Formats: sequence, C-alpha cells, structure tokens
Amino acid sequence: MILKKAAWFLYQPYKWLVFIPFLAVNTLVLSFSAILISYLTGTFLTRYVGVWWARLNGFFTPMFVKVRGRENMKKGQSYIIVSNHQSLYDIFVIYGWIHRHFKWVMKHSLRKVPGLGLYCDRMEHIFVDRTNTEKALQSIEAARHKITRGTCVLFFPEGTIFGHGTLGPFKKGAYKMAIDLNLPILPVTISGTENILPYKSINLFPGRAVMTIHEPISTEGYTEKTLIELVYESKKKIASALEMIEDVSKEDA
Repeated sequence: MILKKAAWFLYQPYKWLVFIPFLAVNTLVLSFSAILISYLTGTFLTRYVGVWWARLNGFFTPMFVKVRGRENMKKGQSYIIVSNHQSLYDIFVIYGWIHRHFKWVMKHSLRKVPGLGLYCDRMEHIFVDRTNTEKALQSIEAARHKITRGTCVLFFPEGTIFGHGTLGPFKKGAYKMAIDLNLPILPVTISGTENILPYKSINLFPGRAVMTIHEPISTEGYTEKTLIELVYESKKKIASALEMIEDVSKEDA
C-alpha cells in the first residue's frame, strides 16, 4: 500500500506536465491531419489515424492491453458490436486494438470536443441525441448505408459509463438495428480501464486492460417481440468476462 501511494505521487508531475498536454496536442494534430487526408484521399486511410492516436496515448499513459477472442471475428463480416463502458479509456482500447473498421454510435455532445468531434463527424461516425428519441432514431436509420463490406457499428448499450465492474441497463437501439439488418451481435467486454481512469475522475494511473471478444450471436429468428431475449443473452456474455478480470489482467499485452 505504501509503495502504491508513493508511485501515485511520483506519477502526478508526469500526468500534469507531460501526458495531459501531450494528449491535448496529439488529439488536435492527428484529428486535423486525418480531416485533411480525408479530403485528399477519401476516408479509407484515415481510419488508421484513430488506431495510431489510441495506441500512442495508450503507450504514453502507459496502458497495457490484452485481447482475447479475436478469432471470433470473421473476416469480411459486418457486426453490430456491443460493449460495456467502464471508463473513457475504453475508447482507446477499442480504437487501438479491435482491428476492425467501424462506425461509432456516440453521444451528440461529443461533437463539441475540439478536434475529436470534427474528426468523428468527417469519419461519418453516428451522433445520437439521446434527449430527442425521434432524432436519435433518425440518426441510427441514416447509418444503414454505412454498413458494407465488413464495416461494423459499435454501441455502448448502457448509454453512459458504469464503473466498478458493474453493468447498467442496456438500451435496445443496437439490437433493433441488428434484427432489422439481419446482422449478428458481437459482444465485447472491456475490463481494467476503470482502474486506469475512473469515471468522473482525473485520477489517471498506469494499468492493464483486457478486451474480450465473445462469440457472435445470430439474430436469425429474433423479432421485436423477442428482442429482450437477445439483449439478455449478450449482456450475460459481457458479464461473464467481468468476473475473471483479476486473473486475466495479470497477463502482458
């Protein structure tokens, strides 16, 4: 405990004087570079900017990431990806380590984040205004044409961050889209990030994260009447990996 407290105090100057300014600068530079590249070459190459951004900031935190179950993703297959949400660092984990092209369904308020909001808008990620149900549904409906040739759509079905290894209620939008488009659900569990950057905190500290990619769930045979069963099945898979985080997180990336 004493060593941990000492390490925390030693990390603070690095966090405030090095990492946070570095994060702010590289987010702006890479975002605007990606936007410029997108006008010159289209958006294909710019998807890799997000990977570089996530891995760069993960490295300098530092954050060590272990991925399990990557073999569960079939090449060329589009999925509706549903993931739990423990920390803002989940964004780095998914961008940097999932290795799939995806469109993110995100809160409308993130459009206002300098650099990042403009980048996500240019990359055609999907902003949803959760205060207006009709507009939220229109945004999701407009995303249908973006799901081609293995492109996925990623949801945080909890709608917000839930820390401490717990899961909040799952919203149904991801599952309705999956049924409508006849696409499989790909459950993903992210663990450990809540210890790196806890929710509603600036208590950043180095650590390990685990991303578990579960076997896909076919939506064949599901309807809106049985949608709740699909939600439950995916939530059960996501929860199963949260229970084993203490063992898994000891492995190196």
